[in-house]
Amino acid sequence: MVRQTRLAGESADYLDAREELRLAEIDLMRHREKVAALRRALPQGPPVDDYVFLEGPADLDAGDTPVREVALRDLFTATDRPLIVYHLMYGKRQTDPCPMCTLWIDGFNGIAHHIARNADFVIAAAADPPALRKHARNRGWHRLRLLSCGDSTFKYDLGSEDEDGWQDSTLSVFTRDGDGTVRHFYSAHPRMADDIDERGIDLLAPVWHLLDLTPRGRGDWYPSLDY
Repeated sequence: MVRQTRLAGESADYLDAREELRLAEIDLMRHREKVAALRRALPQGPPVDDYVFLEGPADLDAGDTPVREVALRDLFTATDRPLIVYHLMYGKRQTDPCPMCTLWIDGFNGIAHHIARNADFVIAAAADPPALRKHARNRGWHRLRLLSCGDSTFKYDLGSEDEDGWQDSTLSVFTRDGDGTVRHFYSAHPRMADDIDERGIDLLAPVWHLLDLTPRGRGDWYPSLDY
């Protein structure tokens, strides 16, 4: 048995249950590592279109113009760096920003400078640049690169938008070959199966994991844009 504390009042029942939990947590850690290894070992992904996005000034406080076009291949700062794209549910039929996506992106904004040491990272939404940037200013997303998908089929092709324009949260990873060819490596969606509606990208948000450490767990709590 490996004790996690030095508290004198822990009962034998508690210590036995805690040891069972510790061993289960080790099994879970090892299984996560196995899953991560399977992900890294995926065969080469297919080439994708050089989608064009719309982007405003890098400084959120500099207004919303001028707006420029930027191609997917130009989002890579080096050939050997992956590109991570988070698909924000906002735009077209999704007329208000998704609170769940907003929770995730609030966290991404705080760690963006750490991600930048290893990968390029952007937020993509179907909303037009002014609407997207207004929401970003309200949230203080000053460390993130924000892109509008404009009229491209990017979100539809990656499964984060349906034919009617309804949005979904998704995370996609791309690589770029030496000749500039961009390839899809991996995408994760919240809906992993008919009975898994929102849990597919839980690992992106520490909020859930902190709540899971408490006696009540996460329950039916859902984030809000305003508390």
